[in-house]
Amino acid sequence: MKIIGGDYGGRNLKTTVGPGYRPAMAKVRKALFSMLEARGVHWPECRVLDLFAGSGSCGFEALSRGAQEAWFIENNPKAVNVIKTNAATLGVEQSRWQVFYEDVNKFLRVAPARPFDLVLIDPPYGKNFVSPAATALLRNRWLSDDAMIVAEAEAAVTELPEVDSRLELLVNRTYGQTRILIWGRQAEK
Repeated sequence: MKIIGGDYGGRNLKTTVGPGYRPAMAKVRKALFSMLEARGVHWPECRVLDLFAGSGSCGFEALSRGAQEAWFIENNPKAVNVIKTNAATLGVEQSRWQVFYEDVNKFLRVAPARPFDLVLIDPPYGKNFVSPAATALLRNRWLSDDAMIVAEAEAAVTELPEVDSRLELLVNRTYGQTRILIWGRQAEK
C-alpha cells in the first residue's frame, strides 16, 4: 500500500493482516481526502485522531499532507508495531505522531489536553463501535468546535450508526464494498 499525496506520496506502508483488518484502498483514501479538502480541512492546523488505526494508513496520509499531529489508537500489539515501523520508514518527526496501545473505549474516557480537528474511525466490520466512539468524543471534549468525524463501514449496511444530534451527516458515499460517512460538528446553541 502506498501513500497517495503530500510529502510522503508514493512511499510504501506496511499493512496489518488478520481478522478485522482491511487497509483503506487507494481509491477510497484518495476520494476521502479530496472530500475533506473540499470541506475546508486546512492540514497545517489539523490535529488528527486515528481510532482503530490498524496500519495507520489514513493517519499517515494526513501527516503526509501536512497535518500538524496524528495520534494512533490501536489495541493489537502487532498493529502498534506496524504503525511504529511505518512512522520510522516514512521519517515522520517524533513530535508529530504518537501511538497508544489501548482499547478505544477506554482511551476516550479521559479528555485530552487539546481537542482534535479530524477523527478517523475504522472499526472492524460488523461491530457497533462508531456510535459509542462518537458519543465519547463529544462527551469527553475530544472534538474542536469545527471538527469532522470520518467513519468507514461496509457498503451493505443499511442502517447508519446513530450519533449525537450535535453531529451533522455531511457525506454518505459508497466505494465498492466500503461506505464513507463524514459528520461535522454543529455549533452549540
